[in-house]
Amino acid sequence: MKPKTIREVALDVLLQIEKNQAYSNLLLNQTVNKASLDPRDVGLLTEIVYGTVQRRDTLDYYLEPFIKKGVKNLNDWVRVLLQLSLYQMVYLDRVPDRAIVHEAVTIAKRRGHQGISGMINGVLRNVRRQELRSFDEIKDETTRLAIATSHPVWLVKRLVKQYGVEEAEQICLTNLQPPQVTVRVNQTLASVEEAIDLLQEDGVEVKRGHLSEDALIIKKGNATHTQAFKSGIITIQDESSMLVARALDPVKGMDVLDCCAAPGGKSTHLAERMKDKGRVIALDLHEHKVKLIDQLSNRLQLNSVQGQVMDARQASKHFEKASFDAILVDAPCSGLGVIRRKPDIKWTKNAKDIEAIQKIQKEILSAVVPLLKKGGRLVYSTCTIDRTENDKIVQWFLKEHHEFIMDPSVIERLPHHISEKAKIEEGSLTILPHHFNTDGFFITAMLKQ
Repeated sequence: MKPKTIREVALDVLLQIEKNQAYSNLLLNQTVNKASLDPRDVGLLTEIVYGTVQRRDTLDYYLEPFIKKGVKNLNDWVRVLLQLSLYQMVYLDRVPDRAIVHEAVTIAKRRGHQGISGMINGVLRNVRRQELRSFDEIKDETTRLAIATSHPVWLVKRLVKQYGVEEAEQICLTNLQPPQVTVRVNQTLASVEEAIDLLQEDGVEVKRGHLSEDALIIKKGNATHTQAFKSGIITIQDESSMLVARALDPVKGMDVLDCCAAPGGKSTHLAERMKDKGRVIALDLHEHKVKLIDQLSNRLQLNSVQGQVMDARQASKHFEKASFDAILVDAPCSGLGVIRRKPDIKWTKNAKDIEAIQKIQKEILSAVVPLLKKGGRLVYSTCTIDRTENDKIVQWFLKEHHEFIMDPSVIERLPHHISEKAKIEEGSLTILPHHFNTDGFFITAMLKQ
């Protein structure tokens, strides 16, 4: 049997994402590992899958005039094949349009019958010959922005309400860009300069990060294939996420609780900043995720991180009152700050999901209050930019727990230039994706009196 082409593999992956609501990043990793693909093919596969998911509604808008019965009435595999083909024709320039059309027709013949392959051939050839329709046809401003940037209308309305039209547009446009890869240098094992040298020896080009002194941005190469990665000198982490450990500011000898810790990026960063002296209890609800924390701690050669399977909402039943010097609640959230990394989030989440997750965020925060020592610091962070999961949760918490006050000194622990773009209020920081080309993130620090 003839092996599948990259575009056939992409079609399979995209159909699985749609039918099973599988996460694109996880599914892609599994597919790449199974298929033993050439590195150049991995790049193209990733680009086609992410790009097609990211631009889904824009692609459908472009296709609609060419399909008599409407895009939504097509068989799933036919619609997705047209989407991924059009994505390549509009947004990629490495493959000629005629080759894209030819391969789409070939795939259609294998999967369907002469009629379907003929229809696909006709649609894509017509697309080649004609200009794509303008977004100006859409009169409603919010709907136009939603289709042009391929975001659900409910989400664009929400962003406009919370941030205004201009900021919402910037968020949506940035969500369409590929994320940069950043690594954190484990300074218990090497300096940033030593890490740069090691990476360059393995052919990886890097530059210093913008927000975190232990961050490196990968310009070229695969950092995970290097000796620096294998020996625990670096780990993959977004720069905005690296600010959380600074906000908490743990020191040697502390007992720290990380409530929702998997896969362990922040737990291990806390341990590194404590020089691996003290204890970081890293909780997660699922055993397989706690194993990821343990694996990361072992690779980074950190002994102070202790992974435990536990629902953070039950933590007060397992630990003594006032037994932690500092607590991190990097809460479960809608993930609306990481759409660039997980583009399927915008299609699988809805407003009701945000309401449901708020309940969990409140329960976790309330549950850990008794565990923090007087004078201890509590950091609440999320990788969402939705204000109801961020500012509103903090306002609720302070109203419910009068023994806590905001910690404005958190700003002193963050890079001074962050205030040029990010939204800073007393004790709280909101980073939007376009501010520094990082994940969207929210961080707030509070002190227990």
